[in-house]
Amino acid sequence: MTEPLRHAFVTGGGSGIGLAIARALNREKWQVTIAGRQRSRLDAALESLPGAHAQTCDVTSFDAARAAINSSVDINGPIQLLVNNAGSVTAAPFEKLGLDAWRQALDVHLMGAVNCIQAALPRMKASGWGRIVNIASTAGLVGYKHVSAYVAAKHALVGLTKALALEVAKSGITVNAVCPGYTDTGIIASAIQTIGRSGSRSPEEALSAFTSANPQGRLVNPDEVASAVVWLASEAAAAVNGIALPIAGGEVG
Repeated sequence: MTEPLRHAFVTGGGSGIGLAIARALNREKWQVTIAGRQRSRLDAALESLPGAHAQTCDVTSFDAARAAINSSVDINGPIQLLVNNAGSVTAAPFEKLGLDAWRQALDVHLMGAVNCIQAALPRMKASGWGRIVNIASTAGLVGYKHVSAYVAAKHALVGLTKALALEVAKSGITVNAVCPGYTDTGIIASAIQTIGRSGSRSPEEALSAFTSANPQGRLVNPDEVASAVVWLASEAAAAVNGIALPIAGGEVG
């Protein structure tokens, strides 16, 4: 088999876990395209990604996802690695969570991945090699209070991963999910600030609530998530297909 090209397309690549993944792939000499909705954030991220490119894209639109992927292919060639990382979270008790929040969660986490996969998969199948890594969450494996829409969407993403992995198993393509626990990103920092402003707990108490979920007593480092993605993208992981890999210090099995 000829050596596959090394073009990676990372959604939500402008910050947090997505940027850590993009940097790790960049260090491994992948040609990286990062995608996201905010051009200013993407441009700032490119400063730490030598030779990378960026595509402005709202993954909840199939047309936008297809256009961004086609444009990146024109620049860097066919995509061999698709990392579906774009995401957001709205926290509220179930009875206070409106239908718009439910639709947004499913549109971003599930349909965002579906849109990008549908745009990228045909070329992967044509080349006989590809890697799809969906960034799910421990919320895709267990439940958490006050984020029911996020939990449901991440469970759906894990289900998509397992089903699609079986469909492409003989095509040279693998489909896997990575499931980080609470990770040291801007989302957690923002949540801690919000809790602190509410007066229900101090920022220190809020941080402790997050870290206590991890048996190691800490937040996950984004680079630890990125390392898992780099491995799943490698030839060494060719037999790893359809898994949901927790990166959570033992919180879930």
